[in-house]
Amino acid sequence: MNRNIEKRNELLAQKVIRGLESRNMAGYYAENREKALEIALSLIPEGSSVTMGGCVSAREIGLVDALKSPAYHFIDRDQYEDKRAAMLLAYDADVYLASANAMTEDGVLVNIDGNANRVSAIAQGPRKVIFIVGMNKVCDDVDGAMKRARNVAAPINAQRFNLSTPCAKTGSCMNCKSPDTICCQFLITRFSRHKDRIHVILVNDNLGF
Repeated sequence: MNRNIEKRNELLAQKVIRGLESRNMAGYYAENREKALEIALSLIPEGSSVTMGGCVSAREIGLVDALKSPAYHFIDRDQYEDKRAAMLLAYDADVYLASANAMTEDGVLVNIDGNANRVSAIAQGPRKVIFIVGMNKVCDDVDGAMKRARNVAAPINAQRFNLSTPCAKTGSCMNCKSPDTICCQFLITRFSRHKDRIHVILVNDNLGF
């Protein structure tokens, strides 16, 4: 990555981290994927039960592979025939892994969901939530973050799941009410009532969608 971009990302990340701290959330900056993995594992004690939704970013930094070690109890919903049962286990997990569809420079996290298992677990249940967020997802404000979530993240996810939504065909949000829509639930996380519950690792890389 260009050194000027790296410097910009580092400075912007520090601003985001200050915003997170003002919202009772913890922020960290990782200069690469390897450092992000190191930070994430430092936040997950051995023996912890860990699960996640469809967090591509966690896979991209190697975190999912690392958690499949016998040192952790990784709840892999892909291994469950009953997906709902696996999703329900998330609410009592020690750690929940997530990313954000977008976030703001002052530390507000924005997520949209179809089944709502991901946004509901972020909001309540797991004892700790760890976000892996590429710097490509940082936006100016909530309005910009919502636009990114709806016009970048949602169409890409609709396409990768082969859903029949207007955005999968046009590449941008049509504010649809399609049966396949994944924009059913919107979660804006602006503050954490519980200190040390939400941790956000900002990664100097393009991760996820």
